[in-house]
Amino acid sequence: MRYRTLGESGLRVSVVGLGCNNIGSRIDVTRTREVVDAAIEEGVTLFDTAEAYGAVPGASEEILGEVLAGRRDQVVLATKFGRPGDQGAAGGTLGGRSYIRRAVEGSLRRLRTDYIDLYQYHFPDGVTPIEETLEALTELVREGKVRYLGSSNFAGWQIAEAAHVARARGCAPFVSAQNHWSLLERGAEREVVPAARHHGVGVLPYFPLAHGLLTGKVRRGQEPPAGSRLAERPHLVTPERLDRVEALTSWADKHDRSLLDVAVGALAALPGCGSVIAGATAPEQVRANAAAGDWEPTAEELAEITGLVPLPAAV
Repeated sequence: MRYRTLGESGLRVSVVGLGCNNIGSRIDVTRTREVVDAAIEEGVTLFDTAEAYGAVPGASEEILGEVLAGRRDQVVLATKFGRPGDQGAAGGTLGGRSYIRRAVEGSLRRLRTDYIDLYQYHFPDGVTPIEETLEALTELVREGKVRYLGSSNFAGWQIAEAAHVARARGCAPFVSAQNHWSLLERGAEREVVPAARHHGVGVLPYFPLAHGLLTGKVRRGQEPPAGSRLAERPHLVTPERLDRVEALTSWADKHDRSLLDVAVGALAALPGCGSVIAGATAPEQVRANAAAGDWEPTAEELAEITGLVPLPAAV
């Protein structure tokens, strides 16, 4: 496993992280333990969850906290607050001081820890001034309850605004930006990634395997595996996307690589990428994702790969 510092911070993370959105919904405690054990064995250090994850909100954090008991110092624990519907927002907006205080205490309790390595604002609520949000989060950093701060699903201008406000007010800055980014979804490279790089923020791509399209398990004319995300979201399997998957698969075959190698390794090699957040429901998936992250394409190979999946037209 390779490791990097996240943005302009002292937080060191594995190039491939474990997305924990399946925990408490698609997988139970027993399977979670198997997945987490495999991740730690493979050198994965970044574990990313959220208070909203799980069939019941908070279930992912609770199970992850149970499974990581006695191993807290081996991982970088990241969680999120502020997604619409998260634990109820009575008495304050999702980005407001009151909600943030309740949210962090709940996450700490469920995760069975006294500090969170990376605390991320899941979705900007569109109401709370970013000044209030950053000041409330900075209090948590000063109290030692949180080590670093990150954003999630912010637009490029929101990343820039948060960076400017943090500098102007002496607040702890966001060191990461978690956004939808894969070889099939490269829109983040238009504004989000440039803004993040300019302000020293590392980008954490989620859905890097395009809901499973980039695993190599889905072929044209075949039904997605039963119970998979693609089976639940058939609208994501479009002719254009399948064309791109086939082009990437052809390149991988010619270079003695798997499609998974290309999907994870090339994404990790793109400027601005901090750690690829890949979900898993079985230990073998964790091992495959970790192995894919070990591949580093050359500059020429990366140019060839990205040429097969050009950026979407600017709006």
